[in-house]
Amino acid sequence: MSLTPTKADRFSFGLWTIGYNGTDPFGGPTRPDLDVVEAVTRLNDLGAYGLTFHDDDLFAFGSTDAERQKQIDRLKQALADTGVIVPMVTTNLFSAPVFKDGGFTSNDRAVRRFALRKVLRNLDLAAELGAKTFVMWGGREGAEYDSAKDVQAALERYREAVNFLGDYVTDKGYDIRFAIEPKPNEPRGDILLPTLGHAMAFIETLERPELVGINPEVGHEQMAGLNFTAGIAQALYQGKLYHIDLNGQRGIKYDQDLVFGHGDLQNAFSLVDLLEHGGVNGGPAYDGPRHFDYKPSRTEDIMGVWDSAAANMRMYLLLKERAEAFRADPEVQEALAAARVPELREPTLNPGETVEQLLADRSSYEDFDADAYFGGKGFGFVRLQQLAVDHLMGAR
Repeated sequence: MSLTPTKADRFSFGLWTIGYNGTDPFGGPTRPDLDVVEAVTRLNDLGAYGLTFHDDDLFAFGSTDAERQKQIDRLKQALADTGVIVPMVTTNLFSAPVFKDGGFTSNDRAVRRFALRKVLRNLDLAAELGAKTFVMWGGREGAEYDSAKDVQAALERYREAVNFLGDYVTDKGYDIRFAIEPKPNEPRGDILLPTLGHAMAFIETLERPELVGINPEVGHEQMAGLNFTAGIAQALYQGKLYHIDLNGQRGIKYDQDLVFGHGDLQNAFSLVDLLEHGGVNGGPAYDGPRHFDYKPSRTEDIMGVWDSAAANMRMYLLLKERAEAFRADPEVQEALAAARVPELREPTLNPGETVEQLLADRSSYEDFDADAYFGGKGFGFVRLQQLAVDHLMGAR
């Protein structure tokens, strides 16, 4: 397969990613701001198909209507010139001082109403640009002190907001779904809906749960010590993977936003295999954008920014190539069978089997040889994993 990205690969980048100017809590910018037209043009040259953005990435918070429209028109022209699309839009409810205690869940009711108005305006823009997904990252929806936030009330306000927005897109006839982006901490001490499991449980309380899924990020789940591939498998299983953010993370620490695959490489390999094929034994795959939410290191100049953007796509394609070789290897297929991985898809109960029938089956308990599993009947998982690593390293 080719390692040259094309629009068919559905690679997309956030304007805030390639536009990151290097600012961190300990130092100011190391690069100038990136113009949106240059962003679209360079991404097109690299083979990406999509650009995503927060409203405040495209036009500054507090812009006049004229300033806002000027930037929208410039973006539209760049999209028309290149064929790049906007598959996803999101709203910044975390940078401006007014959102210091959150947007949807601020203790200040007036702030919550302002946040809703800001989102409604950006939903209109998302629909105008043809975006199909609207991501909601509640980066300030949380607290540092247990006594500072009534969490049950905050969740009810969160629910109220998402229900209201669901009604809005339905009434407007917009072809837009929402995707909640979980994160456990940073910039708040604790953030509401910290993992994809929390988010999916919350979604089931909504009035229109079919309109809302999740947008998990590699680093966010790994910051909580969780296995990202396992979480994505559950999201696919429940039909809730509406969007995904790919990057790299090395352990339980601050959100690093490294290039995809530049963190836990083995987990990135299994993730790409899952997204492309639905796992080693079948199951739902992912057909949405492969979206990169990373930050070019503040050590890089502008050429380093584009090198890092290209590296994200190359890493994905390399891992896709390795995953396909892994699946096609007869020894891998034999090892999967020996590990009884395919057997897990066989129902435990016979068709229509009752409790009485199971109790009457002596082979399931009375005659079952549990002692045979001591010193025998191994599963060969280590051999299977080594075959995966061999393929990942190009040794097979």
